[in-house]
Amino acid sequence: MNEPFSITVRELAASGADGMPRQFIPSCGLVYSSPATLSYNSPGALGFGVKRAALAIPESVMLLVAPDCCGRNSTILSSSEGYSRRMFYLRMDEADLVTGRHLTMIPEAVREICAVASPRPKVVVICITCVDALLGTDLERVCRKATDETGVRVVPSYMYALTRECRKPPMTAVRQTVYSLLEKKPKQADMVNLLGFFSQLDPAGELFNLLESAGVKKINQVGTCSTIDEYMEMGAANFNLVLYPESRFAADDLMKRLDIPYIELTRLYDIKKIRKQYDLFASAIGARFELDEFQRQAEAALESFRTAHRSCSVAVGQMINASPFELALSLAQYGFTVPYILASPGADDFAYMNRLAGLSPETLVYPPTDSSMMNLLPVTDGIDIAVGKDIQPYFPGAAPLSWNSEMQPFGFRAVADFFTGCGRVLAGSTSGGMK
Repeated sequence: MNEPFSITVRELAASGADGMPRQFIPSCGLVYSSPATLSYNSPGALGFGVKRAALAIPESVMLLVAPDCCGRNSTILSSSEGYSRRMFYLRMDEADLVTGRHLTMIPEAVREICAVASPRPKVVVICITCVDALLGTDLERVCRKATDETGVRVVPSYMYALTRECRKPPMTAVRQTVYSLLEKKPKQADMVNLLGFFSQLDPAGELFNLLESAGVKKINQVGTCSTIDEYMEMGAANFNLVLYPESRFAADDLMKRLDIPYIELTRLYDIKKIRKQYDLFASAIGARFELDEFQRQAEAALESFRTAHRSCSVAVGQMINASPFELALSLAQYGFTVPYILASPGADDFAYMNRLAGLSPETLVYPPTDSSMMNLLPVTDGIDIAVGKDIQPYFPGAAPLSWNSEMQPFGFRAVADFFTGCGRVLAGSTSGGMK
């Protein structure tokens, strides 16, 4: 193979989710850790992989139960991303792999952690890896036993790379873990939980204003909870607002366990669709949103950028605060060119892709994890902006816009900030590229 695999948007849309080429499915071959995959091809990845995500539970620590090879990258990532003091390790040897005796050591390990950790944790998250998946470990039972023996809340989490293409992949499962400790409480009619992200939603976004105008007085996010008591208050919410699709499973679980219903809003960059979604949301909760000023600000940012850069060409990566295919579709609808997308689509992406195929059918889509990506040569011209730090090495001549800040963008404000950032990076401002 001398050429990297690619397929046009038109061909990929025609294949459908069920007929997607195997190059987009990591389990069908070797996973290539190219610049476009290095940060996210493992559930133990940079940013909010399983380990850091599970630690979104306040006043918690993690016990990673794993062979040395699985734990090695955790020591590096936890140190570089600032949570190393909350990580503990129970090393597995070959005898453990054969007999499963490591599971009997977990209660004692939890007691030891509680004795040495400062401050003393109120929750211990046990994280196991693919080897325990192959052993058939019942981690929920193990955690119940550890809780009974130690008196500390112990909850399970799973760093199973081999379940990445399954019904409940790692980053979906860990969201259930994050909310698993919530208990049923008397409902507070003016309280809402925002589900979807492990860090907080941008407080400058209009969603907070809109919820407050509808009578919501308390808006909870796990990313802003500093104590376990604050976290437990989320069990009293009147409803959950799901802002990222990987949280549907957790929202379903909360609806079954705690009778908290949920409404889903999608992060979009199509201004008209954002308006329509807010109108439908307002109708669903019996409210009326004043949207004109927020929409005007988004349209003004778009028009300002479009006036200055009408022929802008954009390459879109996967490690961004957006659906790559929805963002590419929105850019194409605004009149910009999107020659390249480096991303593996999920089932939800095909609705966007079908429409994109009508606007930009020859856009090339590359599978970031496929081994043929080692043959993709850097594109030095023809691309003005590379969105996503995962693809920037492939487009060294383009202005880099990372667009993966931990402060999560949403709604009209996300559109305004995105195009403001695009203008800054084209003007040579380094600050715009870090947004």
